[in-house]
Amino acid sequence: MVLPLVLVWPALADSHIRIVRLSNVEGNVQMDRNTGQGFEKAFLNMPVVQGAILSTTNDARAEVEFEDGTTLRLTPNSTLEFAELSLRDSGARASTLNLKTGQMYLNYRGAKSEEFTVMFAGEKAKLAEEAHLRIDVEDKSAEVALFKGDVNVEGAAGTAELSKGKTASFDLADGDKFTIAKNIEEDPYDEWDKQQAKYHDEYARSATSNNYPYGYGVSDLNYYGSYSNVPGYGMMWQPYFAGAGWNPFTDGAWMFYPGIGYTWVSAYPWGWMPYMYGAWNFVPSYGWMWAPGGWNGWNNVPVVNNPPNRFTKPQPPVRGTATVILGQGMTAMAALPPRRVLVQSGSAGLGVPRGVGNLQKVSHQVERSGFATVHAAPPARSVWASPAAGGYSSGASSRGGMSTGSSMHSAPPMRSGGGSMSGAHASAPHR
Repeated sequence: MVLPLVLVWPALADSHIRIVRLSNVEGNVQMDRNTGQGFEKAFLNMPVVQGAILSTTNDARAEVEFEDGTTLRLTPNSTLEFAELSLRDSGARASTLNLKTGQMYLNYRGAKSEEFTVMFAGEKAKLAEEAHLRIDVEDKSAEVALFKGDVNVEGAAGTAELSKGKTASFDLADGDKFTIAKNIEEDPYDEWDKQQAKYHDEYARSATSNNYPYGYGVSDLNYYGSYSNVPGYGMMWQPYFAGAGWNPFTDGAWMFYPGIGYTWVSAYPWGWMPYMYGAWNFVPSYGWMWAPGGWNGWNNVPVVNNPPNRFTKPQPPVRGTATVILGQGMTAMAALPPRRVLVQSGSAGLGVPRGVGNLQKVSHQVERSGFATVHAAPPARSVWASPAAGGYSSGASSRGGMSTGSSMHSAPPMRSGGGSMSGAHASAPHR
């Protein structure tokens, strides 16, 4: 059973610093982190700061998660600038996004006190309530399709007033003149967006309490692990497939951000909140577990309590600005999501995609045999990467929803996803 996570976090209004999370990376995603080094390979859980630019190539997709659970998703060949990510003196968050080219889906969940603006091709939309929309920008045209809410789009030709189920089309070659259709034409990536939105909705609600000061990372915690009431420790979270020899600092990177310094970026798909808040504890007979708690800061060395013998607490580089990668997880995360994944004890979910079903059930299989094979739902896109690139065959259309279960088969042990391999059964108790 998933138990509530209750944290007390500072407002951070005094610093005006805001950082959001690169929450999903599929394929070759690039990011200009506004460090003066231009575009770099983007990794899961990278902090996204004001001035950053995110770009996807023709085989890539990406998702960014905001503090309140708002998510945006980029499809291939898209470029998005985070023109503003700041805090007002009142503590209200201000976000301005500029879609330069390509396609973006936005699931906005913010309160009316928030300032959230989306710009594209000279147009501007200020969101004042929950909304779900799709924006497409090409050389001579742009389009906004509204799945939920009411949105006004302001531009040179006036204000396009959109309500649920309508589409505004802009002629960029003719003064941005627009027309409004009373329907939404289906796009090949609509189903993928729905799958990801369903994932966040389902697992954010799976906790017994909604007392989350921030929403980002909660879905992944509930999907990739569970809480236990450990005698002498209280409520503790642990990822599935942790294994006896696993430690939470096996795979990740130290990344430098101006004004912040080095911060730890975890390669694990759940690896956002447990490295920014609370503390990691080594619990006898359980292994490494995370305790919810206070804020650790962005230029953080993750808090570690009661480490085992011969454990060295991770430390950032003492000088320089280069990214320092540890383990193989960062490299593994760049691959397109596979259909078939061999999960081992000690992987802690590394390389396991969203949507393979009940991971707690798979965890029991891994505890018994040390490994299990899971089958993920195929991508919603009808034409994806070539088999040579590790993706799916073109023309293999798949419009189904998320997988509701995982099939498990015996297979010889092998290393999967770059996690520390262990043939031993997991020592954590069944939950």
